[in-house]
This record gives sequence, C-alpha cells and structure tokens, in this order.
Amino acid sequence: MRVHTVIDSPIGPLTLVAEDGALAGLYMDNQRHLPAVETFGEPDPEPLRTTVTQLDEYFAGERTDFDMPLALGGTPFQRSVWTALREIPYGETVTYRQLAEQIGRPTAIRAVGLANGKNPISIIVPCHRVIGSNGDLTGYGGGVHRKRHLLDYEQGLDLFSAAAGPRPMPELPGQLQDLNI
Repeated sequence: MRVHTVIDSPIGPLTLVAEDGALAGLYMDNQRHLPAVETFGEPDPEPLRTTVTQLDEYFAGERTDFDMPLALGGTPFQRSVWTALREIPYGETVTYRQLAEQIGRPTAIRAVGLANGKNPISIIVPCHRVIGSNGDLTGYGGGVHRKRHLLDYEQGLDLFSAAAGPRPMPELPGQLQDLNI
C-alpha cells in the first residue's frame, strides 16, 4: 500500500511516497520523470516520520547520510547505479564516467546518466553528486538550480542555517501544489 506526504524544505516542497513502510519516492516540485500523482496513494505522514526527521536533520547540517528502508523499483541496471550513488560521500562529487566504471560498465556512461536521471529518491539516493567530466552540472531531475544549491550546501556553504538566512531559490510554478496533494 502506498501513502504520501508533502513537506517544506529549503529547496521547496518535497513529496515523500512510502510503499509498505519503505521510502519509494522523494520528488521535488516540477521534477522531471515525476510519476502520475495518482500513484502516490492516500495522504498519511505516519509511515514517513523517520524520513521527515532525517531530512530535517540533513537540512539542519546534523546528518550526512540516511538510514531508512528504501523500496527502489527500476531495472537491475538502474538499481546498480542507484546503489552506487549511495556510496558517494557527502560533500563529494563523481563524474558519470567514474560512476560507470564503479559499477563495472565503463562504456555505459550514457546509460548511467539516464538511470541517474530516473532516480526516484532524490537527495537520499544522492544523484545530485554526479557531474559531467568537465565539472559542469549537466542536469538534474529537480532542476540544476537545486543541484547547485545542494552541492554548495554539502561543500560547506552555510546556505540553510538560521544565522546565515536562507539563500533564496528561484520561484517555480507549483505543479504539485496546484494538485492540492
């Protein structure tokens, strides 16, 4: 059974989806590859309490990794990429080429990029930590502006603390908000 909740974050609203008690989706407003909202299930924040707490800790600078149960769908290849993403240390980046080599598929750079882009659990499965070989951000399902924000934050820029004041994010149309979920 699937349920969902929507929470506020420094990078905008996040929709969390749980399936049988495990996190199955973390989606940003206007995210590319967003599944049909009808698949999110009924609103119910209770199965997602641990995820909400850990995300709050992450954005408060108190957490650098996550340890909740995940329900990752996808193909075996996609799951191998998503597993490798979880091994990228907080505050560090790798290239798509390095990620392809890490999973033992050095010529599958484009396929690794496609799998990275379809990651259903952003932030927690840190696809934002993958960059182009020339250092460019090259894309992000939640928007390059959010990728830059998350990377800057993880690399020590004090973007979210109350003392620094939040760095403003560009306003985007509220696709999920418009659906009142």
